Amino acid sequence: MAFVPGVNATNYPTLTDVAKRLDPDGKVAKIVELLTETNEILDDAVWLESNLPTGHRTTVRTDIPSPVWRRLNYGVKPTKSKTTQVDDTIGMLEDYAEVDKDLAMLNGNTAEFRMSEDRPHIEGLNQTLSTTILYGDTTVDPEKFMGLTPRYNVLAINTTKIGNANAQTYGEHVIGAGGTGSDTCSIWLIVWGPNTVFMTFPKGSKAGILHEDLGEVTLFDDDGGRFQGYRTHYQWKAGMCVRDWRYVVRIANEEADGTTFDYKNMVKALYRIPTLGMGRAAFYMPRQIMAQVAIDAAEKSNAALSLNEVFGKRVVSFWGVPLRQVDSLLLTETAIT
Repeated sequence: MAFVPGVNATNYPTLTDVAKRLDPDGKVAKIVELLTETNEILDDAVWLESNLPTGHRTTVRTDIPSPVWRRLNYGVKPTKSKTTQVDDTIGMLEDYAEVDKDLAMLNGNTAEFRMSEDRPHIEGLNQTLSTTILYGDTTVDPEKFMGLTPRYNVLAINTTKIGNANAQTYGEHVIGAGGTGSDTCSIWLIVWGPNTVFMTFPKGSKAGILHEDLGEVTLFDDDGGRFQGYRTHYQWKAGMCVRDWRYVVRIANEEADGTTFDYKNMVKALYRIPTLGMGRAAFYMPRQIMAQVAIDAAEKSNAALSLNEVFGKRVVSFWGVPLRQVDSLLLTETAIT
């Protein structure tokens, strides 16, 4: 039987949805659409406004009450649940794009030329955010937000749930594929949703990229010479909240050449998730692994795989859960133990 996400999963806001609602003139939305063209993880990520100016505070239940069987003529002591609060930070990603004014005017369509020159900067923002989602570590780079890999970085079951998000290692949701050395990679199963895992933007601000045209300015060449040009400023304030750690599974220690890849691990990952109906679920894998899966789907060599076309884009699914290609996933991870 296929795992099918809940019917409300499509209602969770993506970056494009939030940006379109918050910026009616469409400028931010245009940038967002460019981002989702180049990185499929942004197709699924749910974005919510944070409850703090510089981060998001989540109250996590760490213990539930234990009822008892009462005997006649004997009382029962009251119990209570236990909670802890976790703060996930938001980072500021920025860049500038500058072009020579006369060069832009030669094209005959200055606006389009500037967009073509800005596009690599947009791609840089996209790749950096995607990499931070996967590998960001605030203990090493405090200006970033905490990503997934530092949280899910051991194979052994860790029965102690630590309240500090920077120290959480949930080994029961890390599956080892058997690879060794420093040429391994990971496959991730994430269920995006407001009660599971979501991306955040600062309270009272706009979602997505702040795209500010600073207009004509005086630029300087390497020798100090002046010339007129156009400058664009990009800023992206973003964070990530893992509200419920049970809705992420990492298949680690996959050999980069695919020799250890086994669909059974994907089945195991699906059964680690309490319920896929809690959000928008997807598998994320490197291009090399995705290519082999797509071949199997096209040849119908695996009954659990399906290949469909959605809005002109081919989508491979495993038991009803879509598979996404993420080039930010490294092929040089060191195998974890």
